[in-house]
Amino acid sequence: MPHAVLARLPPGSVRLVIAFGLLLLFSLLVLRRRPAGPPAKAAAARLPVRDPAALFLSLSAGGNASIAADLRALTAGPHLAGTPAAGPAAAHVLGRLRAAGLQTLTREYAPLLSYPGRASSLALLRSDGSPLARLSLEEPADEGRRLVPPYHAYAPSGGAVAEAVFVNLGREEDYAALERLGVGVRGRVAVARRGGGYRGGVVARAAEKGAVAVLIAGRADGGVERGVVLLGGPGDPLTPGWAAAGGAERLGFDDEAVKRRFPKIPSMPVSAETALAIIRSLGGPSIPAEWQAGLGVDAGGVGPGPTLVNFTYQEDRKFEKIHDIFGVIKGSQEPDRYVILGNHRDAWTYGAVDPNSGTASLLDIARRLGIMLQSGWKPRRSIILCSWDAEEFGMIGSTEWVEENLADLQSKAVAYLNVDCAVQGVGFFAGSTPQLDKLLVDITRQVKDPDVMGKMVHDTWNEMNGGISIERLARTDSDFAPFLHHAGIPSVDLYYGKEFPGYHTALDSYNWMEKHGDPLFLRHLAITEIWGLLALRLADDPVLPFDYQVYASQLQLWKF
Repeated sequence: MPHAVLARLPPGSVRLVIAFGLLLLFSLLVLRRRPAGPPAKAAAARLPVRDPAALFLSLSAGGNASIAADLRALTAGPHLAGTPAAGPAAAHVLGRLRAAGLQTLTREYAPLLSYPGRASSLALLRSDGSPLARLSLEEPADEGRRLVPPYHAYAPSGGAVAEAVFVNLGREEDYAALERLGVGVRGRVAVARRGGGYRGGVVARAAEKGAVAVLIAGRADGGVERGVVLLGGPGDPLTPGWAAAGGAERLGFDDEAVKRRFPKIPSMPVSAETALAIIRSLGGPSIPAEWQAGLGVDAGGVGPGPTLVNFTYQEDRKFEKIHDIFGVIKGSQEPDRYVILGNHRDAWTYGAVDPNSGTASLLDIARRLGIMLQSGWKPRRSIILCSWDAEEFGMIGSTEWVEENLADLQSKAVAYLNVDCAVQGVGFFAGSTPQLDKLLVDITRQVKDPDVMGKMVHDTWNEMNGGISIERLARTDSDFAPFLHHAGIPSVDLYYGKEFPGYHTALDSYNWMEKHGDPLFLRHLAITEIWGLLALRLADDPVLPFDYQVYASQLQLWKF
C-alpha cells in the first residue's frame, strides 16, 4: 500500500493494516515450507480425539474376520501350558500386540505343573481276579491323537484293585442316598458322573468317605473333561503368597499347608462309554430312578461288585516355565493408574472356546486401540492388556503376577476386566463387583445385539432374565480371582453362553466355533466392544465412574 494512502488513514487503522500484513507474510512463509499431500492429512488425523468410544465402535468393520483369523491361528494345535506346543500361541499373541503398536513385556515364572505319566491303565476283573475287559482311557473325540490324554492335574500316582460303587454326582446327598441303601465306598473305587461341582471337591469328598480312587465320567458325546483337582485356591502350590520366579523359595511337599492342597487319592476322567461298562457290571441295590438319566443307564445296580476295577495312574510333576505377555499403553495424565484387561491363552486341548475366544477378542481390542493411538488418542490412565499362562492349572500365571506386584496393584490398579470363554453359547452374562454395575449396564446400551437385529445387548440381556442379572464373583475359577479375592481390586467377568458341551475336551475346536458357537463371529464382536468400552470409560473419564451407593445397598443385604 503506498505511503500516501497510509498517511491519510487514522493512526489506529495504520497499526491494524501493518499487523494484518505481517500476519499474511508469516502465513505465506509457513505454507511454502509445509509439505503437501498425505503428511498434512496425517497431521489433521492426529488432532485430539473428542469421542474415543465412538471411534472405538467405528473400527468394528472387518473385526469379526480379524477375530476369526486370530482364533484359527491360536487353535491350530493344542497348547497346554509348560509344553513346547504352547510356544506358537504365545508368539502369535506377542506378534499381534506388537503389530498394533503397543509396548510389549513378558514375565516368566517356574511353577510346579502336573502331567500324566505313561503307566496308566484301567481294566475290569471278575470277582476271582481273572481279566474280564480292558477299558479305554482315551477320548473317542480325539481322532488326531495330538492332545494330552485325559487326566486330572495334581492327582497323585497310585492304583487300586477293588470293587466299584456308582456315586452319581459325588455330592453329599448322593452319599446319603447310598447310605440309606446300605452301600458305602470305603476301600472301593467311586465312579461318578460330571456335574457335581468342582472336580477337586468330588475327589476330596470321596477320599473322606474312604474311597481308594475316583473315576469321573465324561459326556455321552464322547468328550472327556480334563481339569485340575488341586485344593485351596489359585496359584503355584509351593509358593503361596509370593511369586514362583527364578530362585524363589519353595515349600516342601511335607509342609502341612502343601499337603492340604493335594488330593489324597488318585483320580482320572473317563469317557461315558468306559464308565457305563463299569456301571453295567455292578450288582447291589438298583440305581435310583433320578440317577439313571445322567449317564443314559436304565437298569443295573450301584454296586459294590461283583466285578473288580483294576486302576493305575502315574503322575509326572515338573517345574516348567510359563510366560505372561503384556501390551501396555501409558496414560497421558495418570500413568500410574492402571486399567487391566486379562485373558488366559493356555488350553487343555485346542481351546477355541476356553480360552481363545477371549484371546481373539483381546487382540481385536489391541488392533482398535493401536489405530486410535495413530489417530492422536491417548488414554488419561494407563491400559494394560494381559495374556496369562497356566490358568488351567489353577490361575497360576495371573496369581504369580499379582503376588509379585501386590503393593503396586493395591494402590494403583483402577479395575481388572476379565474375559475367559468369551463365546460358548447364546445370551450375555456378566459378573461384577457392585461399584461397576451401573457402568456395565450403561455400556451394554451402546453395543448392538449380535443375535437380534435392531436391539442392543442391554435389551436382550434384560429380557432374557426378566431383568438385569449381574453375578457376584464369589467363585475362583478364572483369572479375576487373584485380583479380586487377594488384591481387592474391582473386577468384571464377561461371557456369552452359560455352558459349553465340549468344555476341556477335544470338541473345543475351531470347527465347533465356526459351525455352532458363533458362525459369523458377531458374539465375539459384542464382547470385544463391551470389554473395550468398559476399559475406555475407566481409562478416560476425569472422575472414575464408580457407584458406591450400589455397593452400600449390596452390603446391606448381607448380615455379618
